[in-house]
Amino acid sequence: MFYGKNLNPLDTQFKTKENKVEGCVSQVWVRAYLDKDKNVVYQADSDSVLTKGLAALLVNGLSGRPVQEVLRVSPDFAVLLGLQQSLTPSRNNGFLNMLKLMQRKALELLIEAEKGSESSGNGQIVNDNSENTSLDSKVDENSGVVASSQNGSEENSSGLGSRGMRIKEKLERELSPIELEVEDVSYQHAGHAGVRGSDGETHFNLRIVSKEFEGKSLVKRHRLVYSLLDEELQSGLHALSIVAKTPSEVEAK
Repeated sequence: MFYGKNLNPLDTQFKTKENKVEGCVSQVWVRAYLDKDKNVVYQADSDSVLTKGLAALLVNGLSGRPVQEVLRVSPDFAVLLGLQQSLTPSRNNGFLNMLKLMQRKALELLIEAEKGSESSGNGQIVNDNSENTSLDSKVDENSGVVASSQNGSEENSSGLGSRGMRIKEKLERELSPIELEVEDVSYQHAGHAGVRGSDGETHFNLRIVSKEFEGKSLVKRHRLVYSLLDEELQSGLHALSIVAKTPSEVEAK
């Protein structure tokens, strides 16, 4: 509550539908913009002092950070801080939804910034230096993974339900990947009904190695994957954690 009382109120003009966090018990709004150094700056507000305090934790922790760093934040930190044990399931879910919206806004700002630099003739390439850029989750090495390869590597589909199989088939058809891993991690996310292999499949980790990514920045690679899976995103898929590499990048390691 201390943090909430010290968080500057958000101007009424920014309390819009686009800035509102869905799935929270209280009303919460988040605004994001880039500073002169291209770091993300957040502002937030809520009609609840407690929720405002949770928003303040994220605002203070994420503001002034590069976009790629914001996108790498995993919701696991809520467990490490003891927040998950201290909050009701509904408030914990609201906290995670705040983080998800903040990460989505960061990615949108990066895309807009890249569009602007391209239109001015000074297009810059965003290097894929991070092994995993995520909007919601990180990989759990002990979870079920489906791997496929044009070279005939072993395939295990026991961990995937119907949505996971559709994602796998779509990516194989459109990207002709040399390597493809699809992992359903829905069960890891508190407040979500997703369980691996069920109709509640909501969160996936993807690792894709494809020649289709040649010459594309990190943002453009992710944009391509999101566009291919747009139908799933519109029908219950909440978040994707994507590693998108070219064959030459994999060979260079």
